[in-house]
Amino acid sequence: MQKTLTYKILENHLVEGQLAPGEPIGIRIDQTLTQDATGTTAFLLFESMGIGRVKTDLSVSYVDHNMSQFGPENHNDHLYLQTIAARSGVYHSRPGNGICHQVHLERFGRPGATLLGSDSHTPTGGGLGMLAIGAGGLDVAAAMGGGTFYLTCPKVIGVELTGRLGDWVSSKDVILKLLEILSTKGNVGCVVEYFGPGVETLTVPQRATITNMGAELGVTTSLFPSDSMTRAFLQAQGRADAYQPLSADPEPDYDRLIKINLSQLEPMAACPSSPDNIQPISAIEGRPIAQVVIGSCTNSSFMDLMMAAEVLKGRTVEAGVEFAVAPGSRQVLQMLAENGMLAELIGAGARILESGCGPCIGQGFSPADGVVTLRTFNRNFAGRTGTQGDQCYLVSPETAVASAMMGEITDPRKLTELIGLGYPKIKLPREFLIDDSMIEVPPPPQEAGRVSVHRGPTIVVPESPRPLPNELNGQVLLKCGDKITTDHIMPAGSFLKYRSNVPLYSKYVFHCFNEDGKPTFAERALALKQKGVAGVVVGGESYGQGSSREHAALCPMYLGVRAVLAKSIERIHKANLINFAIVPIEFADPTDYDRINADEMLQIPDLLEAIKLLDEVRIVDTTGGFEFKGVLKLSPRDRTILLAGGLLNLAKKANKG
Repeated sequence: MQKTLTYKILENHLVEGQLAPGEPIGIRIDQTLTQDATGTTAFLLFESMGIGRVKTDLSVSYVDHNMSQFGPENHNDHLYLQTIAARSGVYHSRPGNGICHQVHLERFGRPGATLLGSDSHTPTGGGLGMLAIGAGGLDVAAAMGGGTFYLTCPKVIGVELTGRLGDWVSSKDVILKLLEILSTKGNVGCVVEYFGPGVETLTVPQRATITNMGAELGVTTSLFPSDSMTRAFLQAQGRADAYQPLSADPEPDYDRLIKINLSQLEPMAACPSSPDNIQPISAIEGRPIAQVVIGSCTNSSFMDLMMAAEVLKGRTVEAGVEFAVAPGSRQVLQMLAENGMLAELIGAGARILESGCGPCIGQGFSPADGVVTLRTFNRNFAGRTGTQGDQCYLVSPETAVASAMMGEITDPRKLTELIGLGYPKIKLPREFLIDDSMIEVPPPPQEAGRVSVHRGPTIVVPESPRPLPNELNGQVLLKCGDKITTDHIMPAGSFLKYRSNVPLYSKYVFHCFNEDGKPTFAERALALKQKGVAGVVVGGESYGQGSSREHAALCPMYLGVRAVLAKSIERIHKANLINFAIVPIEFADPTDYDRINADEMLQIPDLLEAIKLLDEVRIVDTTGGFEFKGVLKLSPRDRTILLAGGLLNLAKKANKG
């Protein structure tokens, strides 16, 4: 049997199970990453396990999300993360050093390794030939302690790339094309693997753009082979020793095959308000814009920003357009400063933002009401910019910079005709600027034990879930529609600073659905919890898509939510629900969704027996007077976690044993 690259890496890391699609497996994790918005809770949970020091080959704690520091919360988190990293044997990337995915690609990524990160865009590392997977913070904490990571053995979608990208067409357009083909739903339990002669024409930063936004497909991860382009990138980063050649067998057994001719692609956009609402730029050009932002972990590499700077050299952006650039890392910013191209961006009218996530997670630079904003980001869910009713388009840096100059959505291929500008083809540097002074190396164990961990008053240890009852009596707190994201469940933006304090942050669960003058979701949930009644959330297709934020399970658990009933539930969120002892149930008959209304009482008899042995549960709508079936898509380990009252309780028992 001819093997895919995915299965070769899985085989080298397999701890439990058999490599057959759909089967539960456990793999060894080589590296982990956390970022501050998820990392504080992850490390608090890691401490609760009583393990002490990490047991991975490498773990890195990044600070890149909560950078604004309005009030003490963000800095409290930073100091806690800095000191707990030193105590736990973890590398610490300080605020200002850059976005976790960009920095990890530059300084730590290794072909053939497994990487587990508490951020949904961890698959960026697939651009280097890593098997890089996003997960909840509790799963990452367990992996840091040497624990096995459990997942469903994936199907592999092979994407054959042929041809070569034309002028003004970007690797961003490759992933937008794939989103047009596959959409954001229906791809759970799959890995996307790229191969073919077109792969050889793409640099590692271009590949990383594609694997980064592969998260929006809902797949487990995406990856490229490790080849001469990989070697060139690692050598330029001073890490040639990390290189090893890796590829699939000549005729691998893909579960599905998609062919994309790079030469036939054109500039594209994800239109409001979903990453799979794809249109060619040629179909939407001419629309006036008021804001352009180049950055995020998708498109903030040195090559992306060099291209933008070359286009803007000696030119200015349109007067009615606010234009911002957020370099992905300190390395990128320093190199642009040293070669003079940062001055070109500033001279063109760019506002230079910090090397962090910033506007991508609604942390500043929100657009005005009713205007179009173009962003080189990976998500444009409604309201994610921080502005309700936003009109956010996701585009390539080429389209972004062309549009910024023209004041309207512009096909960048027309710049040659409009201003006589040829496409600036940027080559990968032979040497990147290497300055790791803002990456703190953990001290040896004997010194680490003397580190005093800083615990500010805004950092609260999360409580463990209560055991599930055998008969669940609950009330439908909310009935929502399709594509409910973790942004809907737990808002980011100005609320993000509360993540280290679950009781406080929980007040904003489903904040977007609260109505003025009426009790909030949190108030209604807590009132039920005090009465001993469970909360239930009912959703449609692709419930829980988007960011990996485990608070979308942790905070509802705190409020007393014990079950989510939906037409389908996305992979990371489902794992987080299980970890915090919230039962994920899918409708056996999707039409039953229409029969249930908010506030109705539901009863699930013999719940624990069903979790132990069955694939279905009987659900009684006692208000409506009818019964229906729910499906339990659970692995044996999922069942063990739920019966133990969550992963943290299971880990504590294991460590005591």
